[in-house]
Amino acid sequence: MLKHLTNTQISQYNESGFISPIDVLTKTEVNSCISEIELFEAETGKQIDFPYKSRSHQIFSWADRLVHHPKILDAVEDIIGPDILCYHATLWVKPAKSNSFVRWHQDGAYFFLDPALHVTAWVALTLADDEAGCMQVIPASNKNPLFDHNDDINPDNMIPRGQGLATEIDTSEAVSMPLQAGQMSLHHTKLIHASFNNNREERRIGFGISYIPASVKDIGKTPAHALLVRGKDKYKNFLEEERLSAPLTKNQMAYHLKLMQQFRKRQDEGALHSKASLG
Repeated sequence: MLKHLTNTQISQYNESGFISPIDVLTKTEVNSCISEIELFEAETGKQIDFPYKSRSHQIFSWADRLVHHPKILDAVEDIIGPDILCYHATLWVKPAKSNSFVRWHQDGAYFFLDPALHVTAWVALTLADDEAGCMQVIPASNKNPLFDHNDDINPDNMIPRGQGLATEIDTSEAVSMPLQAGQMSLHHTKLIHASFNNNREERRIGFGISYIPASVKDIGKTPAHALLVRGKDKYKNFLEEERLSAPLTKNQMAYHLKLMQQFRKRQDEGALHSKASLG
C-alpha cells in the first residue's frame, strides 16, 4: 500500500525518472528551517557555504529534521522500500542575481553504489522556479547507462569539483521542475539534470537528500558512511553513521569533518570496478 505517492506518480518515476512537485513541508516548517539558517549566518557573519552545506544533517537541527521527515520518507519508501539509508545531503544556495549553475550530470556517476537505486529528494526551502534557476531534467534519461564525467574549475559551478558529463548531449527535450517553498521533487540517480542562473532578487535555497535502500552495495575504494533513517539495516554494507546529537558543538563539528574527509577521499579515489555494471 502506497504511503504518500499515487500509482500514477510511481509510473512516472519508473518511466521518466522523476516526480515533481510533491507537497511535504508546512509554511511553519519552512520558516523554521530558514530562520535557523539565517541565525547561523548572523552568528558567523557570512552566508552559509562549504563545508557546512555538505552533510548538513550532521551539523544542524533543521537538516536532521528534514532527512527524518515522515512525509519525505513516506514518498521515498513508496519508491525504494521501507529500509532506508541517507547516503548524503547537500544544501544548495544560489545567491540572488548570480551566475551560479550546476552542469548536466548524473548523480550515480560519482556515488559508487550498486545497483543504481539511489533517489534524491530535492526539498525547496524558497521559491525555485525557472527564473530562480530551478532544476531541469531530461525525461527518461534514467534508462541510459552512467556516462563518463569530468571536472570543471569554473568558480560559478556549485559542485565543488564541478563534475559533469564529459561529452555534449541533446538537451532539446529538457523540462523544468519548478517548486514552491515546501514542495520537493524526486529523481533517479541516473537521470541527467542541471540547473542554471538565479535571476531573481532573492536567493534560491534547496536541500538535496540522497536516499538508498539498505540492500545497495558500496563499491567505492574508500568505504562510505550511511545513516539509517527508517526501517532496518540487515545488510550492513556501509559504515554506520551516528545521528546528530548536539548541533554545532565542538565534538559534532569534529565528527562532521571526519565524515566529510572520508567522503572526499572516496570521491577522489573512485570505484572498485567499472561503472558499466551499475543497473
